[in-house]
Order: sequence, then C-alpha cells, then structure tokens
Amino acid sequence: MDWFIAPDYWLSRLVFQRALAGVYLVAFLTAALQFRALLGERGLLPVPRFVARVPFRRAPSLFHLHYSDRFFACCAWAGCAVSAALLAGVDGYLPLGAAMALWLVPWALYLSIVNVGQTWYAFGWESLLLETGFLAVFLGNDEVAPPVVVLFLLRWILFRVEFGAGLIKMRGDACWRNLTCLDYHHETQPMPGPLSWFFHHLPRPLHRVETAANHVTQLAVPVLLFTPQPVATAAASLMILTQLWLVLSGNFSWLNWITIVLAVSAIRFPGGGAPASAPDTAPLWFEVLVLAVAALLLFLSYRPVANLVSRRQVMNRSFDPLHLVNTYGAFGSVNRVRYELVVEGTADAVAREDSDWRAYEFRGKPGDPRRWPRQFAPYHLRLDWLMWFAALSPAYAGPWFGALVERLLEGDRATLRLLRRSPFPPDAPPRYIRARLFHYRFTTWRELRETGACWERTYVRDFLPPTRLAETAERI
Repeated sequence: MDWFIAPDYWLSRLVFQRALAGVYLVAFLTAALQFRALLGERGLLPVPRFVARVPFRRAPSLFHLHYSDRFFACCAWAGCAVSAALLAGVDGYLPLGAAMALWLVPWALYLSIVNVGQTWYAFGWESLLLETGFLAVFLGNDEVAPPVVVLFLLRWILFRVEFGAGLIKMRGDACWRNLTCLDYHHETQPMPGPLSWFFHHLPRPLHRVETAANHVTQLAVPVLLFTPQPVATAAASLMILTQLWLVLSGNFSWLNWITIVLAVSAIRFPGGGAPASAPDTAPLWFEVLVLAVAALLLFLSYRPVANLVSRRQVMNRSFDPLHLVNTYGAFGSVNRVRYELVVEGTADAVAREDSDWRAYEFRGKPGDPRRWPRQFAPYHLRLDWLMWFAALSPAYAGPWFGALVERLLEGDRATLRLLRRSPFPPDAPPRYIRARLFHYRFTTWRELRETGACWERTYVRDFLPPTRLAETAERI
C-alpha cells in the first residue's frame, strides 16, 4: 500500500466533500440573492468603486477584469450550479484531473467575491471556507484514496480554528476566565436564534459548565486531533457535539457548519475504508503536486502560528490575498448590554416626534419586541449582521449607512428585498428616515407570560435625526 494515501478515510472524504459542497451552495446562494443591494453598481458599497482603487495584486478577483451586475449574478449562480453538481457527486464520475479542476471552480469564484466584498465579507468564515475549499481540490476522487498529508492539513485548519478561538478568549475578556461570559452572550450575540431566549434563562451554574466545557473543547481537545485513532475520532466527535450546541443557541452563518465539516475529515468511520476495487497507489503527478502544495501551505503557516503565540493575538486575519492560510477566533470580548438600531420612516410633510413613524423590520435582527427570533444559519443575513455592529459604534456604519438611508428614501427595490417588511411600498417611499438606538433585553418568564414579548426595549438616544433625501450626504 502506498504510504501517500489513507484508504481508511474513504468514507470520511466522501462525507466531507458532500458537506463542503453544501456549504459552498449556501454561500453562493447568499451572494446571488444579496449582492445587488450590497455590492452592485448601485449598491451600498459598489464593486466598481472598490476595484478602481484597490489593485488586483492586493485582492485578486475576476471582477478586476470586468464588472457588471449581470456578470456578478452569472458568477454567483454558476457557483451555485457547480456546488450542486459536487453535492450530487459528479466529481466521482470524472478523471482525477478533471475532478480537481471542478473543485477549483467554486474556490476561484468565491475568492473573487470575497476579495471585492469589503465589509460585507469581512467575516472569519469567509476565509475559512476558502482555506478549506482550496484543500478540497487535492483530496482526490474515486480514482485514489485521500492523501495523508491533505487530511493532516485539514486537521491543522481545525486546530487553528478551535485553539485560536480558545486563546483569544483567555487573553481577552475577563468573563471567560471567571466563567461568566455566558450570563450575557446568548442575549447579546449578533443574531439570536429561536432557542437563544431559553439558553439565556438556563441556571447560572449551567452557564459556568458551558463556559468551562468550551475552554476544554477549544484548548485541550484540539491537540488530540494529532494523536492515533480512535482518540482523534473521539476528539473530532466532541468538537461536532460542541458545534451543534452552538447551532442550537444562535445564528452564526456557516461558521459552525464548516467547523463540523472539518471535524468530519478527522473521523474514521467503521467500515468506511476504500472498496476492494480501489487503486492502492496514487499517480506520481498527483503525489508531486500535493506535496508541493503542502510544503507551500506549511511555509505560509508561519505568520498564523506567530499570531497564535503572540500576546497581541488578532482574530480572523488573512495573511495572503488568496486566503490560503489564515488565523481565526471569535468573541474575544462579550457585550454585557444589547443595543439595536431601529430604522423608521414617515410620509408626513414635516418630521415631528408625534409624526406617523413606521419601523422597517429586518429579517433576522431584533426589532418588534413580540417577534420571536428565527433560524437563518447557515444562510448569512449580511445587512442584519452589520446593523448589529452599527449599534455598537457609528464608526462601523460610516462607509454604508448613509447609502442605506438614501436607498430607503428612494424606495430601492433591491434594498427593500433585504428586509422582512417595509412599511412603505417602493413607489411611495417615506419623506423622512430616522434611526434610534434602543437597549434590548430578553424578558423574564413572567414578562413573557404576561405580554407575549420575548424582548423588552428602552430608548437610549437618536442615532440619526430625521433626514430627507437631499440631506443624507450632509448628516451621515
């Protein structure tokens, strides 16, 4: 048997590849349905404006060569089509080289989107999908068992995801060290899910157990990924259970799901070895290519490793424009209080406090206190996430919030499609828009029974005073 391959991980590779294709599909679908309002020619942060000032070498993308909304849509929907084909297992019917080329297509397309996505794509899971997707190119298909070195590199990604997140917590907010962060986190996280209210109301001792278990899973268990089986399988399985707990407690896009996909690659399924008809060697050209890529990735790992051991560790940073090796982390600090922006409009000729102000309802972020949070992950509501950051500080909203207000005042249909409900039809937009900052907290059990509301909110201050279309550029 060739030392280069690991036939015992035949089924592991199959599950990994199909699951990764599913994540790709969600990512491209998110891009296809949201890009026009966010990044399009009349978007909040237009791609043409970005590529005009950022050179190709800093952000390699097809859109440096050409951009139009139609071309972007073609790329996003092509990514959906290729991802669906990979999910259906088309790569298993192709020659090895053609299968690798097919896996390279969604990686190249998504890299092109991420590199022009600006703040809408500045999330760690974008780089994580690209780094994982690049390695998937070299996992092979039914013509060869999965290469040992690629399986190792997938574990190396998973180790950095978990261990980096664990270190940033221990070095960051003191509440992680005194085990109190989860007293707040379920309430103040970017986008609560349908069960977050219940997680928040778990007994405080259980929150301490949650936090301690998180430290064990992120700081101790990742080391076991590099031990012999079945210990590595047990470690990966524990990580999957932890991620499923996070899936239930909130909406974190596909972060949890891509982490689960990575963990699957470390599991050796009983009876999941290569079929008897499978080749017991790998082609020489394939071995040379995989080893060369592995050497490159290990070389590029220097800066992420230096970041891990640094006292000034940063989260979610890419060190190369291709996002080949990155650093990860999440929630180095936890908010104690939840703030939300409520955007309202009025058709009145003069904007007064007693005018008929009507609120815009977003799909995922809290708004109406009686509306229960929905489950959206792994689908990513990009505007809703950025609204959470905007509520933390106006600095986060500076590049795009003024354009959002303009589009609402214009009744822009693409922007309105990002929302759950607009109180004004596109052909009769409001005369004024305002934004107010509120403090939100989960209601108690008693308040929930009495009012039916899961949130209680208190006005804090104006974020944007009443603004007309001609005044938008001056006030924001």
